[in-house]
Amino acid sequence: MSTSHVTTHVLDTGTGKPAAGVAVTFHRLDGERWVKIAAGATDDDGRIKSLGPDKLPSGTYRLGFDTGSYYEAAGTETFFPEVTLTFAVSESQDHYHVPLLLSPFAYSTYRGS
Repeated sequence: MSTSHVTTHVLDTGTGKPAAGVAVTFHRLDGERWVKIAAGATDDDGRIKSLGPDKLPSGTYRLGFDTGSYYEAAGTETFFPEVTLTFAVSESQDHYHVPLLLSPFAYSTYRGS
C-alpha cells in the first residue's frame, strides 16, 4: 500500500493517546462544489497513511473528521461534533501531512512532515 499525497494523524490531547477509529473524509473543491476523493478511519496509532491517490493536482482540499462519533463512543461530551480542515495543495510538493490535535472542547492543526 502506497502513502497518499495527503496523510493525517489524530491525537487526543485530552487522553494523551492517538485517536483510533475517527472517520475521515477527503474532498477536493471543483468549481463551487466539493467532490469526495476518499474516506477512511484512523488506525490504532491515530493515523491514515492511505487516503486518496499518491499524487494530486494543485487545488483546494479539505479533510472532515467525525469527532462527535469518536467522543460518543468514549462516553465523552464534546463541543465540536465535526472538524473540517481546508487547505491548499501544490502538485509540486511531494507530501502533505495534516495532523489534528483534539480535545473535547478545542482543536488545533498544523502542516506536518
